[in-house]
Amino acid sequence: MSYSAETTRLAVDGGSPVRTAPFPKWPVYGAEEEKALLDVLHSGVWGIGGEAGKAFSERFAAFQNAKHCVLVPNGTIALEVALHACGISYGDEVIVPPYTFVATASAVLTVGAIPVFADVDPDTYLLDAGRVEALISERTKAIIPVHVAGCPADLDAFKDIARRHNLIIIEDACQAHGAAWNGRRVGAIGNIGAFSFQSSKNITAGEGGAVVGDDDELMEAAWSYHNVGRVRSGRWYQHERLGSNARISEWQAAILLAQMPRVEQQMALREKNAALLNQMLSEIPGIRPMKRDPRVTTHAYHLYMFRYDGAAFGGKSRADFIGALTAEGIPCSSGYVPLYRENAVIDACKKVNALVGREPVSLQENIARCPVTERICAQEAVWLTQNMLLATEQDMHDIATAISKIQRAWQ
Repeated sequence: MSYSAETTRLAVDGGSPVRTAPFPKWPVYGAEEEKALLDVLHSGVWGIGGEAGKAFSERFAAFQNAKHCVLVPNGTIALEVALHACGISYGDEVIVPPYTFVATASAVLTVGAIPVFADVDPDTYLLDAGRVEALISERTKAIIPVHVAGCPADLDAFKDIARRHNLIIIEDACQAHGAAWNGRRVGAIGNIGAFSFQSSKNITAGEGGAVVGDDDELMEAAWSYHNVGRVRSGRWYQHERLGSNARISEWQAAILLAQMPRVEQQMALREKNAALLNQMLSEIPGIRPMKRDPRVTTHAYHLYMFRYDGAAFGGKSRADFIGALTAEGIPCSSGYVPLYRENAVIDACKKVNALVGREPVSLQENIARCPVTERICAQEAVWLTQNMLLATEQDMHDIATAISKIQRAWQ
């Protein structure tokens, strides 16, 4: 990489930034979304039950290689519906990673179960199958591997563990639209899966979610729970199980359906740009792109993550690096806090454990169990958002140039 004299001074120190142009905006939309909304408006069917909901449910199921799809208001509710459908309830234990969005744990707590935190792999930031088995007890009912950033977790390993211990696998695929493991798209590889269509997601309606799966009985239970406990063959006021109104609207379904023709092209562009970034960033001292298992045949790249080592940057902290990179015109962030450190999770774990007469795992024990997560969250992980990967090849060079510029200035 070459630098002109006027670009060697860091923008954070008053120099000229590598770039001032914005990255592509998200969401991407056009006349298709406008027409879809007007079609719903004029149909008079605004709650779910119209053409848009039916069409998107079928299309998204097929897109994820799943037999069934139930549409719900958001990804958090998708996880809750999946847990209810699987019969997870008071006092059950569910093994989850601590490096994920809070909903992975809060959904478990909402149904009265207890999240048990297993550390993540240092090379992928995904739930480490080798850490899971030691935490299985007679109370363990399920594992929730999270496809963080859109990269599939090791589903072969988790399915093997689940088979040997008679456990359920609930895929948290909320960031993994279109991601594939061994050629099959995620969501229905385990027993059941959850997706989100929140504002930042690669397919979005502002809010929205889906539960997918191949198991007829589980997915019928998910449908019933999301539709206030009704059964398909029953009367309107016949409620066979305690459920909730967890239905999406036709407005959301229409927006989602209108976006589907763009998805494959966007996925291909993200993969192409991420591969280029991996190649360039791997040449910069102190920067390590994430490793990718060869069984990951498609990475959704909801996030592009890389590992920062301050030792190669003159001992500067990750916070310093993020500030400097942002000043160069490359927006970035540090990502999650370990879930076992979140007050909401700590408080809810205490309450649920008290209800079932157990002592919660202490913060200190969780920290000892999860040294990789501690390091990732404190000093290592750096995130770029998925819309940045929809930019041009030159924009990818700008990202690498900015990082290299900082490294040269601080080394």
